[in-house]
Amino acid sequence: MQTIKLNNGVEMPMLGFGVYQIPTEETEQAVLNALKTGYRLIDTAAAYFNEQAVGAAIKASGIPREEIFVTTKLWIKKRGYEETLTAFQKSLDRLGLEYLDLYLIHQPIGDIYGEWRAMEELYQAGKIRAVGVSNFHPDRLEDLIAHHDIIPAVNQIETHPFYQREEELAFHSKNNIVQQSWASFAEGKNEIFNNPILTVIAQQHGKSVAQVILRWLNQRGVAVIPKSVKAERIAENAAIFNFSLSADEMAKIAELDGKTSLFIDHRNPESVKWLAQWGVDWDI
Repeated sequence: MQTIKLNNGVEMPMLGFGVYQIPTEETEQAVLNALKTGYRLIDTAAAYFNEQAVGAAIKASGIPREEIFVTTKLWIKKRGYEETLTAFQKSLDRLGLEYLDLYLIHQPIGDIYGEWRAMEELYQAGKIRAVGVSNFHPDRLEDLIAHHDIIPAVNQIETHPFYQREEELAFHSKNNIVQQSWASFAEGKNEIFNNPILTVIAQQHGKSVAQVILRWLNQRGVAVIPKSVKAERIAENAAIFNFSLSADEMAKIAELDGKTSLFIDHRNPESVKWLAQWGVDWDI
């Protein structure tokens, strides 16, 4: 499995398995299938409500803990520092683990500064191997970097052929932050799996459109965490390291960029208001 070195020297797989929107009752088997296929990064979050099932799968797999890279995420906290310490321990207990490989601030709202101070302490105490964020635009990242000691190792953001995030990718590269894609397949929007450009490229390589998208992301230096509950799709998504896209093919895919989110704009006041009200009091 191809890896990338984070800004603190920790090696992270470029391909992982995500469990967002996988029902709790299906999560354990899906993660087990992914681990059997060869995935070694599992991405979950407190707000996905399936951390316990992820932990059960890791335990049932029999794979040594140090061989699996586990990511989870902190949901929005009104009182950042103290609530973060509590939330972290709850996630760790649900997962049944003694440490995390990567802990992310899930959304760029709430008391993110208190959250980050708590995460820095947990990192320095050896409870987390790397810390990062999710859904942060460069200006928010710059502010976080300017006022803290530890630079986020990862920023997990919406990235797919219709929202390619070139400016963000350049900012992350400049600051030695790994960009990780969520919604790599745009959750099927805009008929992505039938897109003519992607379809032709896939046919030329004898691959699926999904494999072309994941390979395109990896070749840009973007880590990926595709999800599926189907064993055959889980295996298909992992088979992306035995071909490469040409410069011409990469340029053709670049033409698809709409430069606009298909899901949520974190700079839109209404989106921020919705996030601030949704689940902020969850006991997670």
